[in-house]
Amino acid sequence: MKPTRRDFLVSTSLGLAAAGMTLRGAEAEDAPPRIRLSACDWSLNAYGPEGLETAARVGLDGLEISAAADNSNPGDVLAIADEERREAYKENMKTHGVAVSSVALGLLNNFPMVSDPRAPGWVEQTIAGTKDLGAKVILLAFFGRGDLRFGSGALKEKDVDVLVDILEDLSPKAEEAGVILGLENTLSAEQNLDILERVNNDAVRVYYDIGNSTHNGYDVPKEIRLLAERMCQIHFKDNKGHLGEGEVDMDAVAEAMESIQYKGWVVLETRVLGERDADFMRNAAFTRELLGVA
Repeated sequence: MKPTRRDFLVSTSLGLAAAGMTLRGAEAEDAPPRIRLSACDWSLNAYGPEGLETAARVGLDGLEISAAADNSNPGDVLAIADEERREAYKENMKTHGVAVSSVALGLLNNFPMVSDPRAPGWVEQTIAGTKDLGAKVILLAFFGRGDLRFGSGALKEKDVDVLVDILEDLSPKAEEAGVILGLENTLSAEQNLDILERVNNDAVRVYYDIGNSTHNGYDVPKEIRLLAERMCQIHFKDNKGHLGEGEVDMDAVAEAMESIQYKGWVVLETRVLGERDADFMRNAAFTRELLGVA
């Protein structure tokens, strides 16, 4: 039987280990590994600073945290703006050796960025909080009420025009803070690239989700290659089950990521099908094997 790419990656990892050298060890000692593994706090059901302990227990390198304590009732000032809360995150990062990989504005699904007057302020608070926590990416969500497409699939062009204006104002602030605003939505890679070209600031990129894009009928490996460096972070999930057992072609995803030499966080937004910790450890192990991450 012809060996798969995954077989090759595993055999390569084992070979390096046998030689006294891991893939991670092959990096410069003072440099972070090319790919690190995280999970969403809402998927892991591990909210607040205490969630970092859970992330460490299941063997992750980081945790993507929510900017608001309650996405259904966020208030004018978000939890991410609370200095004491951020200090608790910092202490737990040191204690458990787990980073805050990114900060998510999932509340924008309920309170759309293009229509809620509080949204720019929320983003500014999150920019400051994300910088303080040492993270680099903010997820801007556009699902539910915030979807940039009609139910028919047609683009909400007026909403996109408003979004571009908002991002043109916010992106210099993100750039100054060294933070990236990542757009996660139901649009195609081409439609997202059009938004990025109009904003014209590298502090705005695409937060890509392989499960969502597969569900929406997009050619995921092609889109990954098309987005390349315009993609800031990736969600891994499969809509049908554990990673590698559903509808997403994970080998093709890995090949596309390798072709663009993707660097950064891979964030698990996977479903719990049995016992939470066991499921996340299973999906994390699959991802590390797939991507050749030690």
